Amino acid sequence: MSFRQFNLNTQIEKGIEALGYTAPTPIQLQSMPAILQGKDVMGMAQTGTGKTAAFALPILQRLMSGPRKTLRALIVAPTRELAEQIHEAIGGLGRATKLKSVTVYGGVNKNPQIRGLRQGAEIAVACPGRLLDLADQREIDLSRVEVLVLDEADRMFDMGFLPDIRKIMKLLPTKRQTLLFSATMPEDIRKLAKDVLHDPVMIRVGTGTPVSTVSHALYPVEPHLKTALLMKLIERTDTGSVLVFARTKHRTTRVAEQMKRAGFPVASLQGNLSQNRRQDALSGFREGKYQILVATDIAARGIDVSGISHVINYDMPDTVDAYTHRIGRTGRAAKTGDAFTFVTPQDRAFVGDIEHVLGERIERRTLADFDYNVPAPAGSSDAADRPRHSVGRRPARVSGYAPVKKRGDSVHGAPRPSGRRSGTRSLAGFSAFRSSSKTR
Repeated sequence: MSFRQFNLNTQIEKGIEALGYTAPTPIQLQSMPAILQGKDVMGMAQTGTGKTAAFALPILQRLMSGPRKTLRALIVAPTRELAEQIHEAIGGLGRATKLKSVTVYGGVNKNPQIRGLRQGAEIAVACPGRLLDLADQREIDLSRVEVLVLDEADRMFDMGFLPDIRKIMKLLPTKRQTLLFSATMPEDIRKLAKDVLHDPVMIRVGTGTPVSTVSHALYPVEPHLKTALLMKLIERTDTGSVLVFARTKHRTTRVAEQMKRAGFPVASLQGNLSQNRRQDALSGFREGKYQILVATDIAARGIDVSGISHVINYDMPDTVDAYTHRIGRTGRAAKTGDAFTFVTPQDRAFVGDIEHVLGERIERRTLADFDYNVPAPAGSSDAADRPRHSVGRRPARVSGYAPVKKRGDSVHGAPRPSGRRSGTRSLAGFSAFRSSSKTR
C-alpha cells in the first residue's frame, strides 16, 4: 500500500515524500477515500494513529482546484498545541502547493492572525474562543467554508466548548463537508454528530484499548514520596524522552522545579504559561533540549513527539479514557513504549477499572533501595492528592470498549477482581498491595 493509490496532486505527493511518509495508516486507508469523495465522515481513532494527515491530505487535494486567497477550510481544535501541530502538518504536506494555513487561538496577539486571514489564507486552524471573537469583530469570513473539521471533539466537550461549537455552526454555510474525529464517543458527541453530519461514513480504528506497543506497570507509593520515586525511577531507567502527567497546574510547576533543582533537564507545560513559554517547552522537548516534560492533561492530545519512550502518571487520571489518551503518547509509529503509573491508597479501586479495559492484570513494581517507609512531614496535606474518581464508584468507560478475549477463555471480557467494589481500603491492605509488587 502507498499514498499513490489516492491519486493525489503531484505537488501534494512531493510533501508526502519530503516528510518521509511511506504507507498509509489504517485510519488514512479507511477514511481518505470517503473524504476525497466529498462525504461526511465520523472517525473514531486514538491519538497517534495518523488522523491529521487523514483529513489534511484530502483538504489539500480539494483546495488545489477552485479559488485561492479565500478561506475554504476550517479546522477546529481544542488546544493551542493541537492547533499548531495541525498547522505544521498542513505546512509540511502542502509545502509545494502554495496553499496557506493560519492558526487562530487566544493567549497571543490577534493582529498576526488577522494579517494572515487578510492575506488570503485558504485554511484556518482555530480554537473556538478566539475564532468567535474574530467572527464578532468581522475579521474572519466563514461564509465560503467548504470543509469543516472538528478534531478531538470529545476533548472539546470535556473543556466546555460544545456551546461555542454550536455557535460556530450557525456562521457556516449549510452546504459543506463536515468531518468529526474523536477518540471516544460520549452521548453529547453523538448528539452533535447527528446534528452536524449528513449521512456520514463511520470509521473506527484502534479504539477501546491502548495500543499494543505499550507495556504497563504500577508503582504503589504514598503521596508524599511521589517526587522522590519519580526522580529515582528516571535515574534507574534507560529512557529517551519522558512525559510526566500531573493533575494540577500547581503540581506540574512544583514537580518540574524540584526536578530542575536536582539537575534533571526538565520543562513544565500547563495552561497558565504564556504562549511563548508553552512553545519553548514543547519545542525544547521535541528537539531534545529537555528530556522530561511535566504536564497537565493539556498535553495528552496536543503534542506530536514520536520519540517518547516513557509516559509516567505521577497522578492517576480521573477516567479510563484519560489513561488511554495519556499513554497513547508513547508506543507510536510501530515503536514500543512504557507506561508507569504511581498508585496511592486512594487509587486502588480505580486500578481494577483500567485492568478490566486492558483485559489483564497490570504488573506491580517496587524500586530496589528506595525507602517506602519515610513518614510524611508533620501537618502536610495536599488536596490535589485526593483523586477525582471516587473510591468504590465506577468512572467513565472507554466509549466503544470492545471486551478482550483472553487466551483459553470462553468468556469475553477480563475477569473482575472480587470485592473490588467495596469503598473501604485500609492502609494494611495497601501494604499488601505493594508487597506483592516485583522489585526492580
